Amino acid sequence: MISVCMATFNGEKYIKEQINSILFQLGNEDELIISDDGSTDNTLEMIRSFDDKRIKVYKNTGIHGYVHNFENALKKASGDYIFFSDQDDVWLPDKVKTMLPHLKNDNFVISDAFITDEDLETKSKLSSWRSYQKGYFRNLYKSIYAGCTCAFTKNIKDYSLPFPSTKYIQHDTWIGLICELKFKVVYIDEPLIYYRRHNTNTSGAGSKSTKTPFYMFKYRSVLLIETIKRIISKK
Repeated sequence: MISVCMATFNGEKYIKEQINSILFQLGNEDELIISDDGSTDNTLEMIRSFDDKRIKVYKNTGIHGYVHNFENALKKASGDYIFFSDQDDVWLPDKVKTMLPHLKNDNFVISDAFITDEDLETKSKLSSWRSYQKGYFRNLYKSIYAGCTCAFTKNIKDYSLPFPSTKYIQHDTWIGLICELKFKVVYIDEPLIYYRRHNTNTSGAGSKSTKTPFYMFKYRSVLLIETIKRIISKK
């Protein structure tokens, strides 16, 4: 069974196109878990218009923001294989079929992506911005993990939850670093989504960081401490 975890917030402009690209690839027993962070536009109405039993909508009642919104969706997922999805991208038709064979033996699987503008005109590839290199410390310093390109198994989900209660944790980097230490990361050198960039994106992947050196030092220090603490606590 596949669970796709999507975090939404005021995504009415693009969400129908994304949901269509996902449902096309799911079986009748699979699910699309949507956690909404308090949308004030027509996002929820558009989701309900699909009238599809595979879509399950939950309101995020915890800490707001896209990281904890994804955590809320992940907590609700019951599938053996879990995919993260942004609300404004578009999955290429073979995404699920291509990634599934790699989701064995508790692998964390990531792929390349086409970076596009809001009209889905391709500008570059995610790999041209930052290519994946294996290793915990390499990715602690500069990671390629983008949640919208990743999938993993239920055991990895259970190992990663709950997320540490700190603002310095990003859901995709947190899970990816855990897997560099405990599981296996598999990189597919093929774009499997259109990664749409526009002026209301909440994450900065695919663009140059604007964080200060002090913030990045703190960010990496917290990730180092928290990932090691999780590994030790699970032994």
